[in-house]
Amino acid sequence: MRCALCTAPLLVKIILLSEDSLRLEPTPGPLTIEAPTAEQSYSPFHMMASGLAYCTFSVMYAWAENAKIDASDLALEVAWTFADEPYRVARYDVTFEWPSLPERRLEAAKRVAEMCTVHATLQHPPAIQIRAKHESEQAAASTA
Repeated sequence: MRCALCTAPLLVKIILLSEDSLRLEPTPGPLTIEAPTAEQSYSPFHMMASGLAYCTFSVMYAWAENAKIDASDLALEVAWTFADEPYRVARYDVTFEWPSLPERRLEAAKRVAEMCTVHATLQHPPAIQIRAKHESEQAAASTA
């Protein structure tokens, strides 16, 4: 995996902490997804949270690299809660651990984390259109 903003490959592992939380850590080797038990599956909710975690990590890592700050110990956790009517994710809580980050850089790091495109997309959701494939083929044929 490569971050478009970064000069070095970002190799990470995603650890499923529970049915409603995960952790992303830098690691040597390819992207891996780990679960505490064989019964726990990587759900669509984990996928969405992984996208948020990886985007946030990438932006923070790129900023750190540019600022000459070591980000090798940067890790993120994302947890979510659900709401009803309609059933959906109501909230994401993103927490980062960065032991080597100088205290004076903490507020800047928080601001950088908010620059993630997935974060912005969730804050301002896109319109979603659902069609059956044959509907779009018929529409294309009638305009030709």
